[in-house]
Amino acid sequence: SIYVGVQFLLLSSKQTPVLVPPSDKDRATDRTMSTKRKSSKSTGDGGGTGKEVTTQLQNDDGGESSSDDESSDDDSLVLGGEIIRNPDVSDSDDDYSSEEDEADKNTQQSKKKQKTNNGKSKGTKPKKKASNQPETIQVDFVFCDANERFFHGLKTLVHRNSVHSPHSSQLADLVIENNMVGTVLSTDQDDNVFGFASVINLTTNNSSPCVEALKKICLDKCPQQHKVEMETVLSGKTKRPAGFFFQERMVNVTLELTEILHQQLVLDMDHAVKNARDEDEKKSLDFGAFVRLAPCYSGDGGGANSEIYKYFDDEIFATNAEFVYTFDAPKMFEEDEEELKCSVIVMTKTGHRAAMKELKKMVGGN
Repeated sequence: SIYVGVQFLLLSSKQTPVLVPPSDKDRATDRTMSTKRKSSKSTGDGGGTGKEVTTQLQNDDGGESSSDDESSDDDSLVLGGEIIRNPDVSDSDDDYSSEEDEADKNTQQSKKKQKTNNGKSKGTKPKKKASNQPETIQVDFVFCDANERFFHGLKTLVHRNSVHSPHSSQLADLVIENNMVGTVLSTDQDDNVFGFASVINLTTNNSSPCVEALKKICLDKCPQQHKVEMETVLSGKTKRPAGFFFQERMVNVTLELTEILHQQLVLDMDHAVKNARDEDEKKSLDFGAFVRLAPCYSGDGGGANSEIYKYFDDEIFATNAEFVYTFDAPKMFEEDEEELKCSVIVMTKTGHRAAMKELKKMVGGN
């Protein structure tokens, strides 16, 4: 396990933890971390050997090193963090009626007042002051393959994108089925999903209604100057297949975890191609282009390239794309005042790898 400066704020004992960015002190202390990954995907019909990779990110000199580690029974990449319980929130999970609480309170106050007036009140022990110090719980973050137990977590994250929300269940199923190329950020204690990244082949999944719907949106909203290129990418007739690049996560997932999430997706793609069962499967996994539908908002300028992306890494992908265009996305709720947009980012494999290098430099500082 690797302990990094990641904190949670527990609003109550029944609520899902919400990720809170670490303080400057935590960042300074916990910048050094290492990540461990062992891939257990099978090779051929007889099953292949697992692949294990250890990556170390350091803040001291911005250096990075990778080496093989000892085998482990856990096939997941594990990071360590901590959960901080909010001291201002009661630990009780029981719901009481406000009227009953008020009645009990008034009765107790009345009895205390009566005892005091009769001169029979006894000295009471001073109450112990509640500690304002947060409760710290160690937790492990796990980067693992998509699994059916993550269905509801995946669907919830996908549903937050208004373009994907009508097909959230189908897309969650596709991500789970496509477990050779995809990574889920979770914990080893439950089935919560804090983020995921996956690439879905446009050709092999052409019959899927949600894939067809997304292709139609991309073509209908595509400006005339990119129409021919977009049709070529989505046609399935390119030398290398194109894929829809899905990635969703909690907005305040730390930079380090975000970079590792993308790193694991790249490792998955490379490993899947190298260990494909046959030539057809190898071709279907060797992606040459990526189409990303990124949520964004209108910038202050209001002109071209003024979008403010929901996820900072989408801006890096956009700067390394072949072309980008934006259209108005449907509102999630009628009362939403902020105008939501969707940016279609079309990258080649070369552009995607260049973006990964830029992301690594941004996070690691080298």
